[in-house]
Parts: sequence; C-alpha cells; structure tokens
Amino acid sequence: MRILVTGGAGFIGSNLVHKIVEKLPRSKVIVLDVLTYAGNPENLLPVKDKIEFIKGDICDEGIVDEIFSRGLDIVFHLAAESHVDRSIYDHPKFLRTNIFGTYTLLDVARRRGVGVFIHVSTDEVYGSIKKGYFTEMSPMNPSSPYSASKAAGDLLAQAYFHMFKVPVIVVRPSNNYGPYQYPEKFIPLCITNAIDNKPIPIYGTGRNVRDWLYVEDCAEGLIACALKGRKGETYNMGAGQEKRNIDVAKMILKELGKPTSLITFVKDRPAHDFRYAMKSEKIGKHTKFKPKTTFEEGLKKTIRWYIENRNIWEKIRNSPEFEEHKRRIYGDLF
Repeated sequence: MRILVTGGAGFIGSNLVHKIVEKLPRSKVIVLDVLTYAGNPENLLPVKDKIEFIKGDICDEGIVDEIFSRGLDIVFHLAAESHVDRSIYDHPKFLRTNIFGTYTLLDVARRRGVGVFIHVSTDEVYGSIKKGYFTEMSPMNPSSPYSASKAAGDLLAQAYFHMFKVPVIVVRPSNNYGPYQYPEKFIPLCITNAIDNKPIPIYGTGRNVRDWLYVEDCAEGLIACALKGRKGETYNMGAGQEKRNIDVAKMILKELGKPTSLITFVKDRPAHDFRYAMKSEKIGKHTKFKPKTTFEEGLKKTIRWYIENRNIWEKIRNSPEFEEHKRRIYGDLF
C-alpha cells in the first residue's frame, strides 16, 4: 500500500509512522511535514531509511497534487496547529492550516482519488461536559480558536464525503501523551520541569479533567480505522482514564522523587474547558480496537523516555521560539 501521513514529524504523526512501519512493513510510507516548531526530523530517525520524507505545506496544492498523483491507498491527516495556548495569541495560523490545509487535501483527494482518508480530529470539538459523556452524535461546541478550527475541518471532511464521495473517516482521540511530544504540552512540561527542579505551572485550581490516551494506542487505533473502519463514519477514541491535572502532576513528581512544592498555580486560561469525556464503544464495535495501556503504565514509559532522551527535548526547550512562547504564557515563572 501507498500511505501518506501529513504532520508525520510531529508527536502523534511520528508515533503513527513508527507503528505503520512495524505493523505494515511492506507499505510505501510518505511523510509530508512543513517542519514548524512542533515538527522534528529527529522523531523519524528510527525509521528514516524506511520512509520517504517530503518537506512541504499541506496548503500547497502543487505539492499535495504531486503526492496524490502517485496513487494513495491511505491518507492519515494529522498536520495541524494543535496547542490551545498558542491559538489564543496566534490564531490565524490555526485557521490557515487546520481549515484551508484540510480543504486542500480533501479537494485534491476528490480529484485524484484515494482508498481511505483518515481525518484526525480531537475530543475538544465537543467542548466541556460536567457530567456524562459525549457521543459521536453530540453537537460540537468548541471553546478556543484551536478547537473551532478543528471542528471546521471535521465539517469539511464530512461535507466532502456526502457531496463528493471522498472516503473520509473522522477520528476524535482524547488527550494523547507519550514519547516525542513537544515540551510545551502539559505532561512533557511537567516531566521536563520536574527533572530540572523548575516550577510546574498548573492553571487555576488544577481540577480540570482530561481522558489520557497513550500515543502508541492511538496509533494502533488509527490504523484499525483505516483498515476496518466504515467510510463516512466518525469515531470517538477515548481511553476511559480520566485524571485531574493536579493529580497527574503529583503522579509525575512522585515517580521522579521530586517535591510537590514545585507545583505553582497560575492564572487560569480564558474559556478553559473543565472536563473532556467521550463514549468510545462505536470504534470497538466497528474495528475491534481497544486501548491497552493503563495510565500508570503509560506515564512510567513516558517519564523514562524523557529521562533517556534529554538531548532531544533540551534543544527544543532552550530555543528562542520556545522561550518566546513560554514568556507569552507564563511570564518569568521559569
């Protein structure tokens, strides 16, 4: 099979590429990534001789068309601007990549054809829920420019299925964590700051709840959707492992043998969603996929990876780009 992974040098994308090489070794894997701050070629070093890497923008119709002209069996679309904090102060990038970039891919797929188009979304499109769970039939109610741009991408994907018969499947994973995640995100930020005895910033009271899905499980689920999912369907992909942010931070500190005094509460983020939670039975019924990594197990693996790969994340954290982002969000906290 010929498989395209957009955003394949990013966090979930690179883990997915590793998993495709492992599970579908006879496939021709093409990675398209523009290498923004969150795309790191080092993420692909373990498989660099088994893939074709193309540096390019998903908004560039010429590049996208050339790749699709080769004949693609599977497209995994993960290229996105993805951090809520950044969408507060730099939202035009989110609209361009997450909406126009998705449109470009879908429209070329309409013209060139594709076996299946996996559009990777997020649970954040549903917004917050205090009790109960969202289902695939729940209305979208995004709270940030990031989640709004992802919701728009979902609607475009669904429209291209209905009007143009592009074989789209929308997948909405819950919060991912694991190796190769950019250190601005909550879990790697907690881990890397704790390793260096720096303050761990926690928004508000730290009681916000997220459902944590280990990234290797997410990659398995995306492959299952591509091979067994039904065209035109939307699948929630939750792990059923809800944790409060404050409790996750304490677990990390305990695992690293660091004091809880490193926890520093900061002003809450505007429109900060309180809880994400989804029912995910449908993906299991249609594809037999079920996450297998417990949060405790996955967190230990993740911490170990950051301890053993300081050379990767330290360069990122010391970069001028990361320093500027940190200053915008946390001031002079660390």
